[in-house]
This record gives sequence, C-alpha cells and structure tokens, in this order.
Amino acid sequence: MAEDVLELPLQFLKGVGPRKAADLKKAGLLTVEDLLFRFPIRYEDRSRLQPIVSVKPGQTVAVTGEVLSATLQSTRRAGFRLFTALVQDASGQIQAVWPNQAFLKDVIRPHAQVVLYGKAEYWGGRGMQITDPEFEIIRSEESPDAGVHTGRIVPVYERTGSVTTNMQRKLVWEALEQLPDKLFDPLPPDIRARERWPARPAALRAAHFPEPGTPVEALNAFRTPAQQRMIFEDFFVFQTGLALRRQQNAEVRKALVSAVDDRIRQAARSILPFKLTEGQRQALAEIVADLQKPWPMQRLLQGDVGAGKTIVAVLAALVAMENGFQVAFMAPTEILAEQHLITLTRWLGTSRHRVALLSGKITAAERRTLLPSIERGDIHLVVGTHALVQEQVKFRALGLAIIDEQHRFGVLQRGMLSTKGLHPDVLVMTATPIPRTLALTECGDMEVSVIRDLPPGRTPVRTLVKPDSRREDVYDLVRQQVQEGRQAYVIYPLVEESEKVDLKAATAMAEHLARDVFPDLSVALLHGRMKADEKQTVMRAFASGTLNVLVATTVVEVGVDVPNASVMVIEHAERFGLSQLHQLRGRVGRGRHESVCVLLYQSPWSEEARARLKAMADTNDGFVIAEKDLQIRGPGDFFGTRQHGLPQLRAGDLTRDVELLELAFSEARARVDERTLSDEERQYVLNVWQRQFGLIAVG
Repeated sequence: MAEDVLELPLQFLKGVGPRKAADLKKAGLLTVEDLLFRFPIRYEDRSRLQPIVSVKPGQTVAVTGEVLSATLQSTRRAGFRLFTALVQDASGQIQAVWPNQAFLKDVIRPHAQVVLYGKAEYWGGRGMQITDPEFEIIRSEESPDAGVHTGRIVPVYERTGSVTTNMQRKLVWEALEQLPDKLFDPLPPDIRARERWPARPAALRAAHFPEPGTPVEALNAFRTPAQQRMIFEDFFVFQTGLALRRQQNAEVRKALVSAVDDRIRQAARSILPFKLTEGQRQALAEIVADLQKPWPMQRLLQGDVGAGKTIVAVLAALVAMENGFQVAFMAPTEILAEQHLITLTRWLGTSRHRVALLSGKITAAERRTLLPSIERGDIHLVVGTHALVQEQVKFRALGLAIIDEQHRFGVLQRGMLSTKGLHPDVLVMTATPIPRTLALTECGDMEVSVIRDLPPGRTPVRTLVKPDSRREDVYDLVRQQVQEGRQAYVIYPLVEESEKVDLKAATAMAEHLARDVFPDLSVALLHGRMKADEKQTVMRAFASGTLNVLVATTVVEVGVDVPNASVMVIEHAERFGLSQLHQLRGRVGRGRHESVCVLLYQSPWSEEARARLKAMADTNDGFVIAEKDLQIRGPGDFFGTRQHGLPQLRAGDLTRDVELLELAFSEARARVDERTLSDEERQYVLNVWQRQFGLIAVG
C-alpha cells in the first residue's frame, strides 16, 4: 500500500466481502484508519492459556480446548433452553453453558477448537462450569494464520454484525502488514519525545498486537506507551478542533461590544432582589468581562439546582439591553419558559425594558403582532422555546443569546440561535452539573463558569430510600407535611398505563390518590400532554397554595419553583437516571422549611439502580452526583443521543483517561492560541472533524 493506506476503503482490503463491508459500515468503519482506530476491548495471553485442571471457582479465566460434545437441552421453564459444550485440553475438561442461545448449535460443533473466557463456577453434578462465556472458534495450529489467533498476546474485539472478533483480528493483521513505516503523525514531535511515546505506525502495531512479554495487566488497563499515545492522539485531535472552533468564533466579528459604566451598574442594583453569593458575583464578573470583549462570548454557566443561575443571566441580559442590544432567552419546555417569563417580568418590572414570550402556544393573531415588534426592536428580551430558532423570527439587534438547560437542545438548534443577529454573545446554562471530562469535550470550545455555593437560607434536602412495601408510611409523611401547611409532589415515570411496562401511570394514580388516599386534600395532575392553558392553570394553583398535592411526570424536572413544597415522592425511582433524580429533588428545598425526598423502589432492582439511589441518599452535591452518574452510566449515556454533541471518540475513555484528556486540552489550546500548528496538521484535524464528528463542525 502507498502512504495513503489509511484512507483506503475497507471494501478493498483482502478478506472483506460485501456483507462484511456492510456490517463494518454500520459500526462506522469505512476506511483502514477507522479499522485501526477501533481498538481491542481486552487482551488475552494465549501463549500461556490456563490449563483447565487449574481452574478454581470464582476465577475469571481464559482456556482453550477441543469441543467433545455440544447439545441443546430443554428445561422445566417453558421456551427456555440451555446450550452446553464439553471442552477438553490436555489437562482436563470443563463445561460451558449458554442460557437461551439456541443458535449456537449451528456455531459451536464437536471437534471445533475454541477459546473460552468467563467466570468459573462449581456445579455439583456437572463439575466445573463457565456460564455464558465469551468464545472464539480458532483454526488448528497448522493453519496459515494460527500465529494471529494463538501462541501470543491476542487482541479481543467487540463483535460487529457478522464480523466476529477473529475476523476483525485477521483484517487488522492484514492492514498492519501493509502499513508503511512512515506515516503522517498529528502529534507534535516535542510531545512524543517528552512522553517517550512511539511513532504512529509502531504505536498502532503495538496497540493491536503487543510484543511478547508486554504485561497483560497493563494492556487491559490501557496503560502501555503505545495505548497511551493513541488515546492521547484521539483526545489531542479532537481538542485541537475545539480550539480551532473557539479561535474562529473569536475572529468572527469586531462589533456588538457591551460597555459597563456607573449608569449600568446602578440599573443592575435597582433590579437586584437579593444580595448575590460569592459564586454568583464571580460568575457574573466573568460573563460581563466577556461581554466587553471584541469577539463573541461562548460561556457555559454551571450551577447546581437552586444555585441562582437565573439572576446572574438576568443581570448579564440587563448589561446587553442597556447597551442597546436585544436578548433571546431559550428554555427547553413551555412550562420552564413561562416560569422564566414570570421571574424576568418581576425582576425587570422597574426597568424600561420590555419582555415577551414566544412559544408554540401563542395564537396566530398574537404572533402577527409580536414578530414585527421583535424585528423592530420594541421587545428587548424574548423568552421562548425552540420557536425562537424558527426562520421567521428576526431580531433588530440580537446581542446575547441565553440557552437554559443546554443538554436538552441539539447542537443544530443552539447553532441556529447563535447565528441570529450579528453573531451574538452566547451564554449556556445548566443545572445538570457536567463532570470535568465531559465539560472538556462537549463544551470544550467554551469558557466555563461555576456557581458552587447556594443562596442563604437553603437547607439540604433529606433523601430517604424506601421499598414499595413502606408506601403507607410515606403517605403518612405527605399528610403530615400538608397538615403543617406545606405542599407535596408525587412523581411518576409515565402518563398512561402501558401493557408493556409495569409502571404506575400518573393518570391512574392521580385518581387513586385523590379518591382513596387523600380524599380530604386537593390533588391535581400535571403532564406534558396537557394543553398549555391547562398546564398553566394547574401550576398557578400549585404555586398559589390552593393545591396540596401535585401528581406529575418529569415535566416538573426543571424550572418549577414553589418554595412551599417540602416533600417529594418519586415512584419507581429505580427506573430514573441519577441526574434526573437530582433534578427532580431540586423542586423541593427551595424555601425555609426542611424538605424530604422519598425514593420509592420496587424489587427486584439492579445493582446499578441500587448504586444510583444510594448516591442520592449520600449527597446533595450535584457535582458529586454528576461524577458518580458518569461512573455508573458511562459517557455514552450521560447526555443521551448523539445530537447533544458528545464526541464519538475512538480510543479515549472519558472515565478512564482523565489525565490524558486534561493534557490534550491544555496542549491543543496552547498550540492553536500560539498559532504553531502547521498547515498539514490543521488540515488533518479539519478532515477528521468533518468525517468523524458530523454536526460538530469546526467554526
């Protein structure tokens, strides 16, 4: 192959037919580079596979041998069958059992040579057994590619459709065999020299097929020099792209600069409803400093539930409006937008600035009046939902875009709002604390401000984890709180009964609570499928105190502020994510009264669910919870869908490789800011971004 071997489409690689190419494509593998950057999930030292006779119960082992027999057995449980294989090596025999995987009878057959990897157990009459092991069928030691699969440290890959781990191993071997000794290297030589990392071709070879004697423990911890180098490269290229985007944002315009003088400071003091905390003052100072710079602000404002981010955003908006600019304030739901409208109108009521709501619920007649007013500049601050990014919404001089709960908007929606006006300053807010590693990736082109302290008077919410069998005690707690003048939330995961999911639905349970449990209390239902005016009526009644118990779905997760609510019961808490539970809990504890959040769970519950609820009971600190959530779920699920901007990194792991990510972040920013990137390095980064990260385009 030539120097451009990495760009070669996989369909032209020996051993890749149309079906394999299609399966590889589904996994995002189109070129040789894609294949070589799909690293093993673990490594096995098959030069020293464990003899079967030495296997002990409780060990996770890798053994190899010949299949003596393979049978599919029925069980007493209807429709449930076991596939078993008896495997023998020179030292002894072991049983392998796969529950309910009948298809294996056509895959694992007598006389096949297999490698098994799994946890060994002792089963009385059956002796030593490995249940549901990973397996690989290998050829005899005389076959031409035996040295790829046996007799060495071998890489084990995640299966992709019809492409098994040994097929991928063979393809990677073929690609590496034809890899030239010199390739373009996106890592600067000084970094490679300082860290004592190998060059790119050598690192790729060692990351897939390590040299004999390489410690398997280090390989499986991804701590060898070759692995560390490739992980760093993955992070460095991505961070360089983010730094280039940040640089381009800074060069977009030299206008819309806000100034701050005594008049504006007095205007801010006149609307300030309370004394700011130290964290709020620091965040506001950072934001206002950005507003005065001759390039667009790109800043993320993080603050735990109740930290007071909104007043900081309003003061930033006031600075922009006092400089003659308009402000767009985008919220993810109509309920949250309406809550913001009430708050902003109250705080800005004594100012000269007009505030309006633009959402899907306004009438056509209201829209015909409102849109021209926004375009003329008569409306200074527009609060809205995704309706703000619609093409027909035009501003006279949009200077600041504030985006609340940023993780609920796709990259495209955020980008569309930021392009309205002459590249406005952008302030993104989130009450879902983002772990440091995710902040460096999802928001790595932004500056970050954090409010860690809470406003005076806030007391930590007491969190109780209770089984469903303690329901009556929980109802007694709710009744007691209401009798003391407080109010309660009861949260359910669904709106209507589902035959497929055994969950209590909010509609049915609201009726049950009102009729059978709290007949003497006022109980109402709130969910996302209600009409806007119905939702508003219920929320106003709850906010005014005329409702005692609000039964709701997660529509109240963000933005609902009722200080008198002091108790929340979350049904089926084991089904909720950790960050979502924390957001929901943040609806109580907003007043001077001690508040309680009860997490009701139903058995059986998974170890992961147990870990989530324990984390909730252990701490109220959203930043601690966010880190725990990342550990439990992993980065791929933290934000949900790919549209939210989470990069599809190839080698790096955001929970395992924190130090390398931090290093890549600082190195990439320094080299972009100092403009030391070569044209070739810059072009390589742009090409990778365009191919790998889709919507996340540089600039």
